[in-house]
Amino acid sequence: MIDTLRVAETPEGIFLQMRAAGALPRACAWALDFLIRCAALFTLAGMFAMLGTSGTGLYLLALFVVFWIYPIAFEVLFDGQTPGKMIMKLRVVTANGTPVSWIASIVRNLLRAVDMLPIAYGFGLTASLIDPHGRRLGDLVAGTLVVYADVPAPVNALPNVPALPSPIPLPMAERAAIIEFSERSARLTPERQEELADLLPALTDARQANAVRRLHGLAASFLGRT
Repeated sequence: MIDTLRVAETPEGIFLQMRAAGALPRACAWALDFLIRCAALFTLAGMFAMLGTSGTGLYLLALFVVFWIYPIAFEVLFDGQTPGKMIMKLRVVTANGTPVSWIASIVRNLLRAVDMLPIAYGFGLTASLIDPHGRRLGDLVAGTLVVYADVPAPVNALPNVPALPSPIPLPMAERAAIIEFSERSARLTPERQEELADLLPALTDARQANAVRRLHGLAASFLGRT
């Protein structure tokens, strides 16, 4: 089974799950950035043409900025996203999930010149197809990773019910399971909620809708609510 999920552990002991992006979405993001840069250079060429010889020097400077500074500045200053990556919902991060640094971004973008060889990103495409996380040579050297910039799911609120003390002591894992049930209850049908609640008669001492309400009350008490 193909799995692009990468798990990284932070120094605080938190596990981050990241979905690595493959060659196709990355190529689409690069193509969008390329079109944006070409449009910017076309506009600047018309402006600098009116300045004569001095305009030529300014245009060469703009050419360097647009093609080399553009990706580095966006990746570092805009949370790892160039405009093309924003549109494709991608982001550059370090291998451990932290924001990309200036050095890492400079290295990965300078090595793009190697990834382009021998033609049409041959080396880069080959590396991304071989690497399990779709990294090109620049990413491998810089220690970076292109991932999907997932939108965090909205926090589910517990139903507004009075807190109930648990009739029996429960371990932390079982408390967490009841809290998760209460948080997800809005996405379950009433019949499914009752079916699950009926599995815990020792806790609820009730059935069906009353059992569901008592589980919500237990979840509220586990979270310290009154």
